[in-house]
Amino acid sequence: MPPNTEVEVRRSSRRRRTVSAYRDGEKTVVLVPASFSRAEEQRWVDRMLQRLAAREERRRPSDDALQARATELAERYLGDMVRPASVRWVDNQNARWGSCTPADRSIRLSRRLSGMPGWVVDYVLIHELVHLVVPGHGRDFWQLVQRYPKAERARGYLEGVSAAPRLAPGGGIDLSDAY
Repeated sequence: MPPNTEVEVRRSSRRRRTVSAYRDGEKTVVLVPASFSRAEEQRWVDRMLQRLAAREERRRPSDDALQARATELAERYLGDMVRPASVRWVDNQNARWGSCTPADRSIRLSRRLSGMPGWVVDYVLIHELVHLVVPGHGRDFWQLVQRYPKAERARGYLEGVSAAPRLAPGGGIDLSDAY
């Protein structure tokens, strides 16, 4: 769990024995039965934080695994055009999914991708790999990106993730007549 993560405990009188937890942005929400003592609550909060961290770690490959995956994708979809020198996760990208530096062939992926489907992470890797060869977003760039068969699907997924906060209640967009 990231340091200084806020934990919100919600007690429910309808909940009898089960405990669950989920991340809500930078906050972790733990749902416990109202009948729990403070000691039981704390034990379960600690346990659930450990479980969430373990699940997130399984979903997020290490930098070495990310490097290996990028190399595999480069070979499969781009042939001998490019080999990344380094690929790593970063915590400081909140406005973009990935970035690269063609001069040193380095790629950085936002940790916000953690837990997303592998084919989405693969798309961001392909996108950045292509930027190591083609700097802009012109026709040549998109032709190379389209070699990845799930490119359009992944772009749609990421656009949906980006739009979701604006679609939440109070977000200003009413989709009730859309269907």
